[in-house]
Order: sequence, then C-alpha cells, then structure tokens
Amino acid sequence: MFYKRLEQRAVKKYNNLMKKNDEFELEITGIGKDGEGIGHFDGMTFFVPGALPGDTIRAAVTKLKKTYGYARVLSILSPSPDRVEPPCPVSARCGGCSLMNLSYKAQLRMKEDTVEDDLVRIGGFDRALIEKIKEPIIGMTDPMRYRNKAQIPVGMMPDGRIVTGFYARHSHRIIEPDPSVGCLIGAPENQEITHAIKSWMYENKLRAYDEATQKGLIRHILIRHGVHTGQVMVCLVINGKSIPAIDSLVERLTVACPDITSICININKNTGNVILGERTECIWGEPVITDKVGDITFDISAKSFFQVNPVQMEKLYSKALEYADLKGEENVYDLYSGIGTISLFLAKRAGHVTGVEVVPDAVKDAVRNAKLNGFSNTNFYTGKTEDVLPKLVAQGRPADVIVLDPPRKGAEKSVLETILSVSPSRIVYVSCDPATLSRDLAILCEDGTYELKKYTPVDQFPESVHVETVVLLSRA
Repeated sequence: MFYKRLEQRAVKKYNNLMKKNDEFELEITGIGKDGEGIGHFDGMTFFVPGALPGDTIRAAVTKLKKTYGYARVLSILSPSPDRVEPPCPVSARCGGCSLMNLSYKAQLRMKEDTVEDDLVRIGGFDRALIEKIKEPIIGMTDPMRYRNKAQIPVGMMPDGRIVTGFYARHSHRIIEPDPSVGCLIGAPENQEITHAIKSWMYENKLRAYDEATQKGLIRHILIRHGVHTGQVMVCLVINGKSIPAIDSLVERLTVACPDITSICININKNTGNVILGERTECIWGEPVITDKVGDITFDISAKSFFQVNPVQMEKLYSKALEYADLKGEENVYDLYSGIGTISLFLAKRAGHVTGVEVVPDAVKDAVRNAKLNGFSNTNFYTGKTEDVLPKLVAQGRPADVIVLDPPRKGAEKSVLETILSVSPSRIVYVSCDPATLSRDLAILCEDGTYELKKYTPVDQFPESVHVETVVLLSRA
C-alpha cells in the first residue's frame, strides 16, 4: 500500500505539471486497437492518432487521465520505416482507414502479432505453442477497392449543402471523400450513386436527417455490389414512411449506374445509432441482388449479413472448410449461421449441416439460399444456440463438428458451455476480434477436453486494424 500511495502521488504531481496543449517529444513503440500510436513519456502512456510504431514525433497533449493521456502529432521528427504516403487525401481525418499510412506488409505483420499476443495475454496459451501452430496470415494482392458494401451517412451543413461521406474518428462529423478519387476501399460507382441522390434531394428540397433535432428525411445510403454478378442495390434509410418523386430518383440512379437492379427504402424512425430499421420496401427492381462465393449463389437483401470483402471471404471459408476436415458423413452444426454462407460451403462435403441463428429474417434467407443452390442436406433453426442445440442433439442428431462465427462480442458463455456439453470431435471458430476469440478459447480449452491445434489470420479489412481468424480445436 505504501508504494501504491507513492505511485499515486507521483501521478497526481505529474498531472498537475502537465496540461492540455503542452508539447513534448515522443517515441512511438506500439499500436492500439483503433490504430493509434502508443508511446510512453515519464511513466505515462500516450495514445496518438496517426502516429506509427517507429515514429519519433513532436506531440501536444489533447487529454489527460490519471495514468494515461491522448496527444496529437505536431510534427514527425523521425518517420517509421514502415510509414507510407496515404493514397487517400482525407485518410487522416476520415475514420474508415486508420492504417492507410502504414505499408501493407507492415499491416499484415501487425495483425499477425495482434492475434498472437491476444492468444498469449488473454487466452493464457503458451507462446511456444502459438509459434508452433500458427499459419501465415492470408493477405490481399491488391488491398484497395475491396468493399462490396457501403453505409454512407447523409448530413446537412448550416448553409444547406448536403454532405455524404464517412464519420471522422470518434465522432458523427461527416468527412466527404476527395472528389477526384472517392473512397478508395469502396466501389468506384459509389461516388456517382451518391452524387445522383444528392442531386435528387436538391431538386425535391429534401433535407438530411439531423440527430440533434430528429428532423429530416434521408439518414443513410446503403449500397451493395454483387462483385461476381455485377448487380447493385441502393437502399435509402429514411426517417419516415415513404419518399417523394420515386420516378425521378430511379431515373437519376439508373443513369448514374446502369448496373443497379434493386432500389429500396428502409424505414428507421428510431433515435439511436443503429443504421437500419426493421422494415425494408423495394420501390424498383428486385428486392435482392445475387452474388457468389466460389460456386455457391446467394440472394442478398438490404439487411443480410454478407462479408464485405468477397475475395478474402472465399479464402476465409475455404480455410474453415479445410479445418473442418469433412469426409462426407459428418453431422455439422453452424452456429450464428446468418444467411447460410458458411453452412452451404460446409454442405458440399458434409453428411448434414444444421444452421442455428437468432435472427428470423436471416434464417429465411438461409433456407432460400439452400434451395437456390439445390442443397437437400441442410436445415436452419431460429433461436438461441444454447436453447436449440441441446434439443437437436437430444433428438438423435449428434454434433461431429461445430463451426461458429459469432459477432465481435464473441460467444455467450452459455453457448460455450453448450458446445462443451455436446462434445464434438472438432470445433472451428471463425472470429472477427482476437480479444474475444482468445477469451472464448480459454474457456473451451480450460479443462483439457479440447486442444488448440492451429489457426490462420485472414486480412478481411485492409487499411484498418481489424482481422479475421480461423481456429481449429480438436477433442483431446
């Protein structure tokens, strides 16, 4: 306690000496979960957006806490050897690409290190084991223009000018893409589509939604591309029941992008930050677009979960299929099955695949996609995994292999306990967050029933800190 009090006094004294806008020199030695550089100055940890490991910078304090602080870059005294000039002129302000100033080779190295460190630090796995079983990260040949989906907020400036773009980091201030290049991780057509919608809004005197007043009609523009089919969906998220001048909107959009096959509205009158509301209406064309993963075709609606990087998605699911090691007779359970993307990949080699998903609309999409592709060895159930899985196993459908792809928060402990209780021979865990993945793997391997056999990081999201990971666990 004595030494702790001394430390607290030192921190208090230090904070009293340092204040906002104070300048200091800082060496960046690490990178944070949001892509910010991390450095240490006189015992304090500082987080600095835009700084990279290997940089030495002149920094200025922006915020101070008890044991850490935030700073901004005033100048780069000595740049990191991995620093590059971002191809996007607004990347430093836009919140979409936090690592565009880091070489792609270094991005992949950083993501490999993040997964390994979390498995050791959070999962409690021995680093020697991790070094032995890890497989190289699967990156992209070209890490640009990869996104098949864009959710673009619409706002309005005080002078009445409509703005579309992406939110600045940790804010709802919209940063517009540079008009000469647009968003470099999105499809080139997105720029023409947003221009057409803004022109239609001006013509019809329509206002963008204002979060403060909760007034205005147009909230977001959702654009989905079927990369292998060329089909495009445009969905306007609105704060109302309908939109005016539909014919004019359709004409402008189809001229701007002739590949558009679906135009929808999504009604969201809620005041929170959730982008899509419950109800979607098709106002022109088809209610869905189609795309492929390998040789499997999927119908994709406005609300469907479909990986945003189709090139890497196929590699990710192929790795999951490899780890499942199916021989053609296994009963496979796909938990958090969504619209059936992984389920149908598995069904090509499994005896039977059962998908479990809590969202009813996603289950309907999965059933339709199975029928569309002629699979007769699949079933999909709506409900919580911890409720549905034990009942199905008790009915005589054992779990030889379980595949799970939970959301970023990871799997609920009850789901993990259910998986352990049904005791499949192999578990394939697909994760978009190394921290929650590591936490869940620690639970699954806690009593020695399962062993961590191998894992592969997959770069689904170039220019950002996010990484997918596929893991194989085998029953000991």
